[in-house]
Amino acid sequence: MFTIRNPKTLRKKIISLKKKGKRVGLVPTMGFLHEGHLSLVRRARKECDFVIVSIFINPTQFGPSEDFLRYPRDIKRDKRILKKEKADFLFLPSNEAMYKEGHSVVVEEYRISKILCGKFRPGHFRGVLTIVSKLFNIALPDRAYFGQKDLQQAYLIKKMVDDLDFPIQIVIFPIVREKSGLAMSSRNTYLTDKEKKLALVLKRSLDRVVHLTGSGIKDTAVLKRSGRLILKCGTKKIDYIQIVTLPEFHFAKRIEKGRTYAVLCAAYVGRTRLIDNRIFKG
Repeated sequence: MFTIRNPKTLRKKIISLKKKGKRVGLVPTMGFLHEGHLSLVRRARKECDFVIVSIFINPTQFGPSEDFLRYPRDIKRDKRILKKEKADFLFLPSNEAMYKEGHSVVVEEYRISKILCGKFRPGHFRGVLTIVSKLFNIALPDRAYFGQKDLQQAYLIKKMVDDLDFPIQIVIFPIVREKSGLAMSSRNTYLTDKEKKLALVLKRSLDRVVHLTGSGIKDTAVLKRSGRLILKCGTKKIDYIQIVTLPEFHFAKRIEKGRTYAVLCAAYVGRTRLIDNRIFKG
């Protein structure tokens, strides 16, 4: 595995590979890798000739009171894991390499990015879309891989790719969960053992909503109230529980047969903000 820090060096290598007809996959991460990340690397390994994994803790997607400085980091561990998974390139740029002095151009979406997590984390998705577009222009992937756990982010990136005509296929891979059912996240390291048990209410609330739709309840206001009651049993603060249509990401008022939906939630367990979701058919 080659570790590359310079964006121009990586682009030069990838251009050379693509001239030979090689298919390139990109897995963007912020490091402190877990099985959710590795499921993406393995999928990319199956579908592509060369796999790039990027590790960059992007400062522009963190708000002033968020956890940028305490976000978990362990590059040595991540390198060992990626070598075992047979990644071809680790792209490990510095802040200065990704945001040159005087950087003033951003990528912003004006609908999906303003709801749900976008409402509670202003500017977050602007930072995400800007850095992902930069990674796409540097790594020139044919396919890029994202996890379903960050569903709103993944659909925003798909929207950016469609609207701005990036020649890239976005692959969204299902959520990987711990044995308990908790969605895997680097931020789970913040949780105590007691908080990890409390955090299971996120999945239980989503499961309850989906179960009730199968029982014939179609009014989303009723469904969300039921999910919120369960969330209240283990969380300190609820940002939202919401049901949206897919792929449009419109708030749903009623569940219609044959349509695809997602129920998403965000809530605090202790000091830690967690998100989860389930995709289901009406």
